[in-house]
Amino acid sequence: MIDLPTRPALALVLAALLATTSAYAQDTGGETAEPPAETAAPADAAPSQETPAEGTPAQEAPGEANQLAEEILSTGEDVPGQAAGPSIYVREEHGAWEIRCLENPGDGPDPCQMFQRLEDQNGNPTADVNVFDLPDGGEIVAGATVLTPLQTLLTAQVTMQIDSGQARRYPFSFCDQSGCYARLGLTAEDLNRMRRGAQATIIVVPAQAPDQQAELTMSLNGFTAGFEAVSVD
Repeated sequence: MIDLPTRPALALVLAALLATTSAYAQDTGGETAEPPAETAAPADAAPSQETPAEGTPAQEAPGEANQLAEEILSTGEDVPGQAAGPSIYVREEHGAWEIRCLENPGDGPDPCQMFQRLEDQNGNPTADVNVFDLPDGGEIVAGATVLTPLQTLLTAQVTMQIDSGQARRYPFSFCDQSGCYARLGLTAEDLNRMRRGAQATIIVVPAQAPDQQAELTMSLNGFTAGFEAVSVD
């Protein structure tokens, strides 16, 4: 961040610049003349303290400094279409899950998802999980996103195991400044296992320690009620 000079400082800088320009013009006008011999000034002719000495730049009045600042500084203007976007709010909670919704500026309902923040085996917040419903009619009936830090080893992918069932591995889709995203497609069987289950284990691998794993516990407490709360049917 660049600090702008205060108004008094700004006036002094401009005054010094003008004084330097005047001195430069005098120095470049030709050969330097010998200065006249100094003569003693009478005592009663001494300059008063209120009169600045010759060659000393006079400070501008506050009103002039304010006017100068208004001429060279801009307060900016609104940019069309760049207003703050809709906000996210927590509508309710079910067990370990929050129901987070996005304000809809239109007439329809606010879209909502289930949310849970996961910690590793050392208690460090490591990943965010969002679960959302999809319209029926296909093999994939729900979706989930797993957001991990940028320092995640992408080639190791994301592994999820519900209780002691068969583990499944999911690839990362993309990364942005928030982290890296894996997008999971959940079948009706996956949902039933999550409704009946107690917890799921999600495994990711840090890029700086590829021989280690971060095991994240995702509680399934409240999953059934939470999924009903975000159902689009």
